[in-house]
Amino acid sequence: MKPTPEDIRIRTAYKPGDIGYITYMHGLLYDFGPFFEVYVADSLAAFYKNMDSSRERVWIAEHDDRIIGSIALKDTDNAAQLRYFLIHPDYRGIGLGNRMMELFTAFMKHCEYTSSFLLTEKQLEVAAKLYTKYGYHYVSSQETDFGLVEMRYELKL
Repeated sequence: MKPTPEDIRIRTAYKPGDIGYITYMHGLLYDFGPFFEVYVADSLAAFYKNMDSSRERVWIAEHDDRIIGSIALKDTDNAAQLRYFLIHPDYRGIGLGNRMMELFTAFMKHCEYTSSFLLTEKQLEVAAKLYTKYGYHYVSSQETDFGLVEMRYELKL
């Protein structure tokens, strides 16, 4: 039996191991190779190191004391960049993605951002559908240094 969203705790406070575990999950769930995993590790470490908690935040979803998802808002040139969004496959289809997007959107509006964007891989079509549900529009795509097709979605508030 799948858990319900009410069974899942979402926290915003950092705990030791978060950076490593979220990096691990990206490598495990998105088998895009070691360069992608290093990119996630480097950018996630820099995000935590430089995070301005008044305008930036990470949400970490846990079930039974295990990280099962994450999403983050990073201030990038005064735009709310959506980053590190993932949900373990065992927890997909129960509304957790919507719940995480709603937390992101509420904080984005609270901080009075006027725009948001995200970069996602072309293969992640289900995620793209969720983004468009929340008002994001496809803008462009480009190939990354590690051979993926990165798609940019934007939202104007």
